[in-house]
Formats: sequence, structure tokens, C-alpha cells
Amino acid sequence: MQPTRLNILARLKRSPFVFPLAALAALALVFISETAYWQSTASMGQLGTMATARNHLMNLSRRVVDAESGQRGYLLTGRKEYLEPYRDAFDDIDNALKWLSAYYGQDGRESAAMRKLKTLVQRKLSELDATMRLYDEGRAEAWRSVLLTDIGKEQMDDIRRVSEQLLAEEARKDAAGHKEVFDTLLLNRIGVAAMSAISLLALAMYLRQTAALEAHRHERQQLIEAERDRLEVEVERRTEQLTELAQHLQTAREDERSRLARELHDELGALLTAAKLDAARIKSRLGNSSPDATERLAHLGGILNDGIALKRRIIEDLRPSSLSNLGLLAALQIQSREFAQRSGIQVDCALEPVALEPAIELTVYRLVQEAFTNIAKHAQAKRVEVALSERDGKAEISVRDDGAGFDPSVRRASTHGLLGMRYRVEAGGGRFRLDSAPGRGTRIHASLPLRSAA
Repeated sequence: MQPTRLNILARLKRSPFVFPLAALAALALVFISETAYWQSTASMGQLGTMATARNHLMNLSRRVVDAESGQRGYLLTGRKEYLEPYRDAFDDIDNALKWLSAYYGQDGRESAAMRKLKTLVQRKLSELDATMRLYDEGRAEAWRSVLLTDIGKEQMDDIRRVSEQLLAEEARKDAAGHKEVFDTLLLNRIGVAAMSAISLLALAMYLRQTAALEAHRHERQQLIEAERDRLEVEVERRTEQLTELAQHLQTAREDERSRLARELHDELGALLTAAKLDAARIKSRLGNSSPDATERLAHLGGILNDGIALKRRIIEDLRPSSLSNLGLLAALQIQSREFAQRSGIQVDCALEPVALEPAIELTVYRLVQEAFTNIAKHAQAKRVEVALSERDGKAEISVRDDGAGFDPSVRRASTHGLLGMRYRVEAGGGRFRLDSAPGRGTRIHASLPLRSAA
């Protein structure tokens, strides 16, 4: 039995109907309170009406006695002063009879008693009035005989008996009305207590349900945060792995470029040099015997010279020998001068010597190289500024042009070069920033760490 009761309570606590139950209990509480109020108000009104009826009944009997006393005083003394209370009693009796007749008009049994009382009162008043007329007419024997009979006493006894009967009925109704009021108040008290208990129970279950939901939400939040932390750690780990892989690929790419540069320099350079020497020997042996062959050998020598120049440019693009042989500043100046010659764009350099690791120097060189490539393809610029300096313990490199510019927030298909720049800089421990706007040119800026003292 006990586990079953606990299961029911647990289901109630989790039930979605707890809050509506509390609302219904509150509405029932208001309904009970209002019903009890109106019933009590109606009962109190009825009690007030019954009290008025009792007052009229008692006043009726008293005023009949007052009328009889006034009549007796006038008959015995002949003084007019006794006529005033007599007449006033008649008016009050008439008003009381009208009110009581209307009040008892709905109840059959009490209505009959009221009609009897009215008849008795009217007979008594007629008897008093007749005696007064006999007195006024001077018929002393007649009014004395009427006065000395027992008719008046019997009529008063009947009036008192019927009045007491109606008063007893009013007392009974008054007691019933008070009992009804007390019963209504008791029921209201019980109903309010019961509804209050139900409301408090529903409120307690609602609060516990809210607390349980809050605890569940907190638990879910903790699980979500734990999962988020785990995913963040996983993302950081994967990012670190991808960074290491990208650095490895970048290093492998540069190594492959160096290998290709060496092979081009050694193998292709040897072939082109040998071909040029053979062409020179053939030209010297022919002399002036064959002008046409001499002209063709001279053309062949020019082609070989162009091939040697192309080989050198390809080697410089693959692995800039000027960077390893002359240093970063000289390599940037050579690169800027060659770009200006090829593109016809004015290039201004403001370069200061900075101490960088060889890998960082290569990053700076490639950054400027990619910036020149993008400017030649898209910028439509007339002037380019290249700056290198040391600031706040960092090497600051920037390339600015006065070209068309673009909106960096709009994703473009041709942004792989910019992404490559950003990756190179961030892989070297630096920070990359791009500033551009349509019609306002573009500025590429990177901040890279200096070479450590160790």
C-alpha cells in the first residue's frame, strides 16, 4: 500500500495538471466565498424583515391598548387631551395592518392568522369608535352598558392570542434563519479550509515540479556544457593536428620547391649551358662561309639566353636564392623592382632590417609575393607601398595599394591566396589583418615574432 501511495504522489508531482488544479481550487474558493456571502446577505435581510414584522406586531398590540386607554380616559374625564393619543393610535394601527397584511400575504397559514388578527383589531376599533359616538351623542346609559360588558376584554384577549401566535412563528423563523446563517458560515469555513488545503497542496506540488524541472534543466545544462567543453577540446586537438599537418605539408612543399630548384639549376642549367657552348663552337668554325647558318646560330643563341633567363626566374620563384644569399631586405627590393618592371606599377619600399627566423623570412617573402600576384590580377592599382619595420617586439610587414578594393565580408571565389597568406602568418605564430573597401584600395598587414636571443 505504501509504495502505491508513493507512486501516486510521484505521478501527481510530475503531472502537468497540477497548476490547472491549483487554479480550479482558487476559483472554487472564490465561488464558495461569494456563494456564502450572498446566502448570508439574503438570510440577514430576511432576519431584518422578520425583526420588522415582530416590531409591527408588538406595536400593533401596544397601540390598540393605547387607543383603548385614550378612549377610557376621555369617557371618564371628558377631557379632549385623551383624544390625541386615541387618534394617533388609529393611524399607527392602520399602517401596521397594511405592512403586516403585505408581509403575510404569501404564506397561507400565517395569512389566515393575519386576516383573523386584522378582523379582531378592526372589531376592537369599531367597538371603541361606537362607544365614543354614544358618548358624544349624550347617551350615557348606552355607552356605559357597552363599556361594562366583557366584549372589550374578550376582543383584547383574542388580539393578544393571535399576536403571540404570530410572534411565536416569527421567533421560530428567526431561529431557523440564524441557524441557516450559522450553517452557511460553517459550510463556507469548511469549504474555504478544504479549498485552501487543496490550493496549498497543488502549490506545493507545483513548486516541487518546478524545482524538479529546474534541477533537470540544470543537469541538462551541465551535460551540454560538458559536451561543449569536450567538443572544444576535440576541436582544439583536431585543429592542432591539422595545423601540424598543414605545417608539415608547407614544409614538404618548400622542400620540394627547393629540390626542383636545385634540379633545374643543376640539370637544366648544365644542358642549356652545354647547348650554348656547342652553338658558339659551331659559329666559330663556320666563320663567314655561311651567312645564313651564322644568322640561325645567332638566333639559337638568343633563344638559349632566353631559356637560361626563364630558368633563373622559375628557380627564383621556387626558391629565392636572393633570400638565402643576400637577405630578406635585398630579396624584397629585388622582388619589388622585378614586379614594377613586369606590371608597370610604381612600387615604393620602406624596409628596415629586422631579425627573423629563416622560416619567418620565407613567410614574409611569400606574403609579399602573393600580394603582388593579387594586385596584378585584380587591383587595377597605380601605386603600391611595401613596408617592413620592428614595433613593440614584433616584425610588422604591410603591402598597400590604391586599387579598386573589395568588400571583405562578401565571400569571393578567388580568395584562396588571402587564406594562404593568413594561414602562413598564423602558422608562424603571427597575426594577419586585411583592410579593404570598394574604391579605397587594399592593405595587407601581418605581425610576426622576431628571432629569439637564444
